[in-house]
Amino acid sequence: MSHSFQVDLRGIVDLLSHHLYGSPRVYVRELLQNAVDAITARRVAHPGVPTSVWIETPKRTPDGTLRVHDTGVGLTEAQVHELLATIGRSGKRDELGFSRQEFLGQFGIGLLSAFLVADEIRVQTRHEGAPTVYWTGYSDGRYAVESGPERAEVGTTVTLVPRPDATDWLAAERVVELARTFGEMLPVGVRVDGELITVESPPWDLGRAELFAYAQETFGFVPFDVIEVKVPEAGLRGVAFVLPRPANPAAKAGHRVYLKRMLLAEGAEGLLPEWAFFVRCVIDASELRPTASREALFEDGLLESVREQLGDQLRGWMLAMARREPQRLQQFLSVHNVGVKTLALHDLEMLRLVDEWWPMETNMGRMPLAEFRRRYSTVRYCTTVDEFRQLAAVAAAQNLAVVNAGYVYEPDIIERLPLLDAEVLVDRLDPSDLATRFDTLDPATDLALRPFLTIAQRRMDPLGCEIVVRAFDPPGLAALYLVDRESTFQRQLRETQEVVDEVWAGVLAAFERAEAATRPQLVLNHRNPLVRRVTALPSPELVGLAVESLYGQALLLGHHPLRPADSALLNRSFLGLLQQAVPAVGPASAEQPAPEAQPEGED
Repeated sequence: MSHSFQVDLRGIVDLLSHHLYGSPRVYVRELLQNAVDAITARRVAHPGVPTSVWIETPKRTPDGTLRVHDTGVGLTEAQVHELLATIGRSGKRDELGFSRQEFLGQFGIGLLSAFLVADEIRVQTRHEGAPTVYWTGYSDGRYAVESGPERAEVGTTVTLVPRPDATDWLAAERVVELARTFGEMLPVGVRVDGELITVESPPWDLGRAELFAYAQETFGFVPFDVIEVKVPEAGLRGVAFVLPRPANPAAKAGHRVYLKRMLLAEGAEGLLPEWAFFVRCVIDASELRPTASREALFEDGLLESVREQLGDQLRGWMLAMARREPQRLQQFLSVHNVGVKTLALHDLEMLRLVDEWWPMETNMGRMPLAEFRRRYSTVRYCTTVDEFRQLAAVAAAQNLAVVNAGYVYEPDIIERLPLLDAEVLVDRLDPSDLATRFDTLDPATDLALRPFLTIAQRRMDPLGCEIVVRAFDPPGLAALYLVDRESTFQRQLRETQEVVDEVWAGVLAAFERAEAATRPQLVLNHRNPLVRRVTALPSPELVGLAVESLYGQALLLGHHPLRPADSALLNRSFLGLLQQAVPAVGPASAEQPAPEAQPEGED
């Protein structure tokens, strides 16, 4: 024995208000949608019929209700029972003899949204060749169908009797605002209390100067540029406004999306590829699908295709600008380089654009990678800004050109350069490589420095650092702390072993190598006058303090992280040098008065 489901209409309305729709304001959109769809259905059979929708707010109605009138197809009594009283059944289905693809609504629950603000919905409707039908629905699930006076014209009037707690949603100012937000682009004239809220031309039909004004009014910025976008298979037309200021790549870019000229969302996501966060779009589409709430785009194969094609059109705009307006492209890249660099990770044309036009920081001045490659045989680069700052001047003094790739995506972009030219040589600069370019000392000087090196190395051994004396430019740099990648890895490995349990410590020990092979180097510059004086100091204690001070200075100049042992050394060496520099004052001497000043000229 079969039974029918029992539907609690109050529960359905609660479900709509709390889980489907984001706000009660959608009731205006749904009423406009039903009215426009009814007009669309009527125009299929009678193209020349009047097409208008007009709303009367409680400001105009004598009984405080809201009324929505349309010149649409209307309903017969049988259709009223079939369509208005069945939840989830759309009035745009084939029962009316039309393809649903022509209509805004697709889910058959639009009228229920009116119960978000009304306790009672009255529908007066007349279908051509049929009598006028009066339908009344209540929020408790009851409805009644009655006959009444004949409606003069074919069409429908929907009347909302407001709930006591929802009168603000039916106020004239609020209804005008919502009708304009959702329906100002509709191809059907819409009026609220006699005021026309639809516009003559949508944004995608405006001229360039008008589009700049539209962006200023709608988004609050004057765009860097305006790009026309089209995807015929989705019935999509629109414009993309390029932001005049940097955008946050982590923030989701929202776009103003219309479906068949009805606003879907003011901040729709997923329309463009993730890298295109530097534009804001206003588009209209006839074939894209909305979600059930009609507040977002439904993710399907068509939307994915649209996303790819819009990305191609934005990419084409950039490439065209590179050919025709290179200076303007430079301005664009200075603002939105992160988005372009993101695309360059996957697209060879964008990689070529970044290579030719984006000026990167080098120790030989700012220049694009293409120019850097033309000047120097190898693209050497540092992966962090601190490393570049530490090594740039020293490398330049050795005639070694280095790129600062310490910014987002730049190391990956440099590593992709061989895809553009197989002959490109790319090399990540290891700080220890610089030591191979420094001049060694002559044998006599090297032999004379052995006692100094023995004392200095003894002071540095507890810190795991090797002392080396070389001659290099610039002479003003006394010491350089160099750590290769292997040394950095081994240091981090040892620090991790100290804080994990024995099992993990044993696992990590398998990756540990001999200390001597991986120690960082403190390279003292023998061309520096201070270093030469330090190497000649007679006191081992002074030698140790001076070397520790040079070590601390090299760490700070190189922006290296300081371990607790390093901080303690800096403090100890500073105080030790002060004690050596300031002579001790005995108690008796401290109590003696200062000598009187003698007259000028006397001995």
